[in-house]
Amino acid sequence: MRRPSLGAIFLTIFLDLLGFGLVLPFLGEQARDSFGSTEFVGALLASVYSLAQFVFVPVWGRLSDRIGRRPVLIWSVAATAAGMSFLGLALALHLGLWALFAARVFGGIATANLGTASAYIADITKPEERAKGMGMIGMAFGLGFILGPGIGGALAHVKVNGYEGAVPCFVAAALSVVNLGWVVFGLAESLPPEKRSEKRRSLAPFDVQSAREAFGRPGVAACILVNFLVLLSFTNLDQTFRYFTKDHFGMNAMMTGGVLAFTGVVAAGVQGGLIRPLSKRIDDARLIQVGVVVQAIAFALLAITPRLGVGALLGACALLAFGNGLSQPSVSAYISKRAPATEQGSTLGTNQAIAALARMVGPGLGGWLYGHVGHLSPYVTAAAGMCVAAALGLTLQRSPQTRSTSTQTS
Repeated sequence: MRRPSLGAIFLTIFLDLLGFGLVLPFLGEQARDSFGSTEFVGALLASVYSLAQFVFVPVWGRLSDRIGRRPVLIWSVAATAAGMSFLGLALALHLGLWALFAARVFGGIATANLGTASAYIADITKPEERAKGMGMIGMAFGLGFILGPGIGGALAHVKVNGYEGAVPCFVAAALSVVNLGWVVFGLAESLPPEKRSEKRRSLAPFDVQSAREAFGRPGVAACILVNFLVLLSFTNLDQTFRYFTKDHFGMNAMMTGGVLAFTGVVAAGVQGGLIRPLSKRIDDARLIQVGVVVQAIAFALLAITPRLGVGALLGACALLAFGNGLSQPSVSAYISKRAPATEQGSTLGTNQAIAALARMVGPGLGGWLYGHVGHLSPYVTAAAGMCVAAALGLTLQRSPQTRSTSTQTS
């Protein structure tokens, strides 16, 4: 009988995020240059994707507490394949902006599985190994950014029916089909029936009672708020970065994909290798604090890179990946240690929902700032936001009392 393992869930997350990374280098540009949108409207493609995740991450998390992680992941991966196929058709047939938005909304609903994946990791790791386990998600993000944007940027110029951008979407759909086969045949269930929640929680998009319980756990509310501010600032970069590299450095989609791939190498190295020894020696709260400060410095540097050149751009991206690689797995580890085994999906789902809310607001804010205030303003704003997050991060307890026994027993 298969046993749940970090390697198995890592492969699932990696294939999911590789498909996501394929569309990053070109989708906003396609909306602006091929469909006639503004920078703000193009950035909203990322916002509606995250809005759907905000609504459905806690739903899938609560459902996974009741029926297990594997059924939720099977549905999610299958729906992702359908969503990416529709996005490819929307681009190939030039259906219009409405079709791009519809595809991204459906895609966000389908991929709202990070709370469930985080709960899977919490199910099979001891509290002292939790940061290492959560780092697997970050490493999957990093590797997805290494391969996805580079491949997507190269394939984006291949035309289907006379239009660009469809091929990476179809490749992403194919990857999801492969992923579906893996989840069905290679991923074992991590939550046995005796540890599943007996509470009949509402499956409404946002369960106020579940959120209240999550926020009521010591330290969780402050950590979630820090994470919200970090991601709100970080996602100013999401859709504006392609505009930024094209307008100020003359890069095409493939070159932008290369910069993102470089960023992914740093992120994967930090979250896949460095976070493990650091988490054994340094408390989660301190790792969060240091990571946020590094990201503030990175955004300040990013804002002046047009005057300094491509080398400074790469340096700023490396710093950003390094800081984010420290903070993100530490946030999930910090929060998961404060929830019992039967509430991991609900608590981590609440965190991922608030994170998705930040990802919803951030790209639209960045796009509006880029188009209406100035090309550097999204990064100046992000640096300021990281400073606020760093100040709030000082309130996190360095040596909190973790609920180590409750995370291992039902």
